Amino acid sequence: MVAVSTAYSANTYYSVAASQTANAKTTGTASPAASTATDAAATSVTLSDAAKAALAAKDFATVLAEARAKLNALLTEAGRTNPLEKDKLALDLSSLDARELYAMASDDSFTSDEQKAAGLEMQRRLEAALAGPAAVAKVTGNYQGLYKAAAEYLDSLGAEEKAAPDWIAARAAVTEGLKQLQTDPKKLPDAGEDDPVAIYLALLKAGETTTPRPITDVATSARSTLDALYADATAAGKAPTFNKNTTVGTYIDLSKFDSRTLSSIVLDTSGKFTAEETRAADQALRAKSGAALVAGFQNAAKSSDPTAFSQNIISIYSAMSPEERQAAGWSEDFYKAALGSYQSTSQLVKMFADAGGTSTSFLGLLGQ
Repeated sequence: MVAVSTAYSANTYYSVAASQTANAKTTGTASPAASTATDAAATSVTLSDAAKAALAAKDFATVLAEARAKLNALLTEAGRTNPLEKDKLALDLSSLDARELYAMASDDSFTSDEQKAAGLEMQRRLEAALAGPAAVAKVTGNYQGLYKAAAEYLDSLGAEEKAAPDWIAARAAVTEGLKQLQTDPKKLPDAGEDDPVAIYLALLKAGETTTPRPITDVATSARSTLDALYADATAAGKAPTFNKNTTVGTYIDLSKFDSRTLSSIVLDTSGKFTAEETRAADQALRAKSGAALVAGFQNAAKSSDPTAFSQNIISIYSAMSPEERQAAGWSEDFYKAALGSYQSTSQLVKMFADAGGTSTSFLGLLGQ
């Protein structure tokens, strides 16, 4: 369920919100309440080595051309000539990979509005990557997982982006932050103005983080995508179907849609979809939700922290939009249950430690 994302520096990704960030810092950067320190990592999804190698194999000129072609196609499909509307992103750029998005943001062959749109998408992706870990930090008071998530995100970007001064400065700031956290994981690092985590937390406190596209707009894009898939299947002489075992039709695989797009179909607030489409989207969304929970459990099983699974649920829940939670059936009670589990387990661990036990022996009592 958690989107894989990118972005980092005030100079590039946060340039749109730089003034708001400065104002937020004057009131102090967000300081999540402390509970129990932990270094359990939140569940994350990364590209395989093979996928990364395939992306890196393209020369940048090819990446640039593909970014231009994709953007033109997206604009045409949306009936737009500009990806912005009132200085806000009005086009879904999620289909562009990190290198294509950087090409769009950095090359003068794209208009200033197109470059700004790419910057906004970069900001959105960074915020999506940090949202879950930030929620965990707020509960635990431990910032290590949040800075590790930022480091992993930056390291996942393309070679061209990593060579840019903004990336170098941001990665150095995150490295410094992780270094400071080794001394005190509960103290928010002071890693300088290029620290993307501090910028994000300041924007979050000021209420200036990016807002997702309206769900009705997402639904409109989903409708267009489905219609295009149906048209392609018909043109190939095969009937479109949601039956993956078909031998005569063309299978419409909704698992390739992102969670927010699936949510727009499931909720169908504007009546754009058929009952069959909403059922198929619901199945795909619940499969993603279930996979996220399984990944969170498997991640926790490898950890020595008995609160790890609760933290992973908190992270996943917090990274989802309200529409995704509603469509997947993740109610606020689900979050409260995870939070309660974390708090009660933390208290038990503390009591056990005060009595002379260790976390390892505590896990032994739990049968782990």
